Amino acid sequence: MEKGKIVALEDRIPKLKEQRRRKANRRLVLLLILFFTMIVVIAYSQSPLSHVKTITIKGNGVYSDTELISQSGLSKNTNIWKIKKDEMASKIKRLSEIKTVTIKTHWPNTVVIQVKEHKRIAYLKKANKFLPIMENGKIVNEKAAEKIPVNSPILFEFKEGAALNKMVKELGKLPSEISNSISEIHYTPKKTDQYHISLFMNDGFEVSATLRSFSEKMVHYPSIISQIDPKKKGIIDLEVGTYFKAFETEVEEKEVEQDKGEG
Repeated sequence: MEKGKIVALEDRIPKLKEQRRRKANRRLVLLLILFFTMIVVIAYSQSPLSHVKTITIKGNGVYSDTELISQSGLSKNTNIWKIKKDEMASKIKRLSEIKTVTIKTHWPNTVVIQVKEHKRIAYLKKANKFLPIMENGKIVNEKAAEKIPVNSPILFEFKEGAALNKMVKELGKLPSEISNSISEIHYTPKKTDQYHISLFMNDGFEVSATLRSFSEKMVHYPSIISQIDPKKKGIIDLEVGTYFKAFETEVEEKEVEQDKGEG
């Protein structure tokens, strides 16, 4: 019996040793994989292979890819693991026409910059240049142009501040067919109304209005001019009521009804 037990133990010892050897080998292989993976990651992060290779810009129309990349501070020497997305986005948002910025990195070395630009509402005439005015009320001095797109309202005597912010907000409320019919808007404040404006329309009429109720009354413009003899041009007063005064006979004044069904 004792010999039988001894033989059985002797038979089992090699099997136990083999199992332990296999476990040790598996652990060694796992440790080696982890070790070499760390070596590869460290080597990659410290080598030119981790530098930004591809920069993709999306959503830009006003600013070129080169302008946005330059503003971000990103370059082909930038390590992709050291990119500070919030800091980079903040730099790009300093540009007047940029509304939002989203930055994503894609392994191994690609950066995607997605921007959304503010909408251009009008242009400010300054000297012989036209400066874009954005929906946030900012004037983009660095984008001055000698020509402007057709049907873009031209503003005079405005500057950044409360009046311009209100002007932009009111223009944004108008249907495009009405805002496109405006040629010029002059800021002409009075002692009794700091928000008074004078408009020159593409159809030859002038409009006297206040920014306090501009969009509310201007939305009825098509209905108002439909009640006026097209051969007579003059000033449409929208400040309090709605009146028309012909150019050739300044004494003649006609009250015009607003179509309450429009707007």
